[in-house]
Amino acid sequence: MNRLFGIFLLCAALVSCKSEEEKSKKITPEVDSGEVTSQTNPLIYPEEKHFKSIRQVTFGGDNAEAYWSFDDKQLVFQSNNVKWNVGCDQMFLMNFEDTFTDSIAPPMVSTGRGRTTCSYFLPDNKHIIYASTHLGDENCPETPLRKNGKYIWPIYDSYDIFVADLEGNIVKQLTNEIGYDAEPTVSPKGDKIVFTSTRSGDLELYTMNLDGSDVKQITNELGYDGGAFFSPDGSKIIFRSSRPRTEQEIKEYKDLLAEGLVEPTEMELYICNADGSDLRQLTELGNANWSPFFHPSGEKILFSSNFEAERGFPFNLYMIDIDGKNLERITHGETFDAFPVFSNNGKFLAFSSNRNNGGTRDTNLFIAEWQD
Repeated sequence: MNRLFGIFLLCAALVSCKSEEEKSKKITPEVDSGEVTSQTNPLIYPEEKHFKSIRQVTFGGDNAEAYWSFDDKQLVFQSNNVKWNVGCDQMFLMNFEDTFTDSIAPPMVSTGRGRTTCSYFLPDNKHIIYASTHLGDENCPETPLRKNGKYIWPIYDSYDIFVADLEGNIVKQLTNEIGYDAEPTVSPKGDKIVFTSTRSGDLELYTMNLDGSDVKQITNELGYDGGAFFSPDGSKIIFRSSRPRTEQEIKEYKDLLAEGLVEPTEMELYICNADGSDLRQLTELGNANWSPFFHPSGEKILFSSNFEAERGFPFNLYMIDIDGKNLERITHGETFDAFPVFSNNGKFLAFSSNRNNGGTRDTNLFIAEWQD
């Protein structure tokens, strides 16, 4: 969310190195399921015991954040594949069984104007929500990558959240505040949207009804709170945050935010009730821990992290209990795995990866059949 996923690798060396003490954090040993999946599917690395099967569904460009329809028949995702005639991230629709190459573009369901991010299905399976900058400027906004030698994300104040049908027609604008409104996701209960906004002067989480009414702020501590998702029963929210603590960190954070920028190299996961109560920090791993998503049980979280990395990468997927125990590594790539999203029936996991990209910087979508 603010998904400059491929850029992470370009600037990975800017992330702080880990000390020997930090690298010694314990990870739960993985249990051998007895199934040698890598012999039958080369896309699955030998240690990836939770993947029963896997399928690559895009081949080229940067593709990420594939989110399932409530009936699990379709997914909506963002891509900047220039061979699909887009200049920056736009939203595309696919059926569950689809596969797309450079020469076969999926239907685009955003306007093709501005930059878009964070699309998500509404419960009727006929509409999506997403954030777009097109009202501010129909051109792709500039994408700054570094400031003072550090990796940064832009927080475009022209982002607003819209509802569109599956033919790409915008049918409603949900936000109309000054500043950044983006990163919306929908509760599996089908009643609420959680999103990130700067309307308070800081990057905080808010909830609203599906029609944009009853907006409530649910976080209020200084720092970038974003990438939020509801638990399967809608009772909890998991999100990432880069919360400055020292006087110097606070100054740097505020100075960057005043320029519409954040530095995402130090992020931890937080969990709270859907109304913001009982907020607590879930991880204390160091480096960047982000793109969290609830396991179908509601008792575990999948997320992406580079906490074991010495040079800022690789990013791999990990799983942790909601009480912060039993950390387990899920993927074993050497570059980038992120944006894990379970289907609503819990059988499949969509995620983004640099695996099988022929040594390029392409980030593609994969769908794995999950086994606990």
